[in-house]
Amino acid sequence: MASDSEQPRLSSLQKGGSSVELGDAQEPLLNGVHNSENYSVLAAILPFLFPALGGLLYGYDIGATSCATISVESPTSSGISWYNLSSVEIGLITSGSLYGALIGSLLAFNVADFLGRRRELISAAILYLLGALVTALAPDLPVMVIGRFVFGIGIGLAMHAAPMYIAETAPSEIRGRLISLKEFFIVLGMVGGYGIGSLLVDTVAGWRYMYAAAIPLAVIMGIGMWWLPASPRWILLRAIQGRGNMHELKETAISCLCRLRGTAIGDSAPAQVDEMLAELSYMGEEKEASLGEMFHGKCAKALVIGAGLVLFQQITGQPSVLYYAASIFQSAGFSEASDATRVSILLGVFKLIMTGAAVLVVDRLGRRPLLLGGVSGMVISLFLLGSYYLFFDNAPIAAVVALLLYVGCYQLSFGPIGWLMISEIFPLRLRGRGLSIAVLVNFAANALVTFAFSPLKVLLGAGILFYAFGAIAVASLVFIFFIVPETKGLTLEEIEAKCL
Repeated sequence: MASDSEQPRLSSLQKGGSSVELGDAQEPLLNGVHNSENYSVLAAILPFLFPALGGLLYGYDIGATSCATISVESPTSSGISWYNLSSVEIGLITSGSLYGALIGSLLAFNVADFLGRRRELISAAILYLLGALVTALAPDLPVMVIGRFVFGIGIGLAMHAAPMYIAETAPSEIRGRLISLKEFFIVLGMVGGYGIGSLLVDTVAGWRYMYAAAIPLAVIMGIGMWWLPASPRWILLRAIQGRGNMHELKETAISCLCRLRGTAIGDSAPAQVDEMLAELSYMGEEKEASLGEMFHGKCAKALVIGAGLVLFQQITGQPSVLYYAASIFQSAGFSEASDATRVSILLGVFKLIMTGAAVLVVDRLGRRPLLLGGVSGMVISLFLLGSYYLFFDNAPIAAVVALLLYVGCYQLSFGPIGWLMISEIFPLRLRGRGLSIAVLVNFAANALVTFAFSPLKVLLGAGILFYAFGAIAVASLVFIFFIVPETKGLTLEEIEAKCL
């Protein structure tokens, strides 16, 4: 059974949760009564931390690449003879990891159930390590692009498995906070990438050191996941699927749960495993929607809403801002590469702050108000940025304000809420395959926009290009207003009944 069909039985979004997580395991409910779990906060840290490093490395790649593209093109500090790269070649460097992530996502949906979350994360750490090594030591552009692609496959596996492992192993009382922190780690990685990049951008062959800096984290992640036990829920799922002796797998799940929760769990581990087993057995009776059903009725509407949100999330220009932030600041008047990359740090810190703010307000204000308000701010910022390039090129502060406004509004709208709503909007029978399609759409659109930005900037000019992003953002406002429902305060069943 593929992992996408497994996810509906293991996935749910807590009301009041942050962003969407593939495999956010539903809490055991027996006869409508929630049983409190005994746990140690200290014991819960490492099962969160090591998988979260996968997200941190994804964010770091975004920030570091923003600075590495400046370093690798420098005739004085690139340290290579092939620094004179075309816009298409720069596009390959920046988008190479995203194409790898796309392949990694496809692989995950076919092999994740067989590997399990722990081994999938170990595989991701190995690919992170290999990809960083190949990229850092690349003797020419083709090898560098291969290294970026390998690193990207690790991203695809990690972004699929890390949320599931954290959700399935975290105590219910702190699950929401841990999932929010996992999203926070991605942005923290971006800030780290900008920071390290700014320190190394003027160093000879600095781009090599930027990518090599990911190696220690990949090693720590791999060793940590090797030490951690498998997810008890994944073990019990294999028992239900008849992939081993039920009694032996149940005992293994109890042992893993004790390691994950520490001594605080006491003698309650067998009871908690029985509760998990009962829930998984009940949910296992649900029949998943067939591929044909996904394009009819409620399934089709959910697919339009979910895929549409993550598509607009990318094609309104966010990948370009993240990957090309340092270049944009440089062209905006910060002539020194080091100045441009340091200003990018400000962008990353601001993004970090707004990510935290979005988590705090999304359940009070609702999804639609934040989407409509945030995307409206994005429209203003994109037209302001386009106007800067066309009319206000003597006022670099206009570009800085526009970028900060764009990032802030994005983090209050498309950033967290796009992922949140694709978890809420898909019916249980569709959730696995629906989320699979949404993730693939997201990575594909991300890779396309990132690759196309540099050549389109040369062809059209930055001003016209940002105007085009602004026009797409206006179209996304229309989509949100007429298509996207409000799901605040509704259970998943109520969303299916009232919104689809």
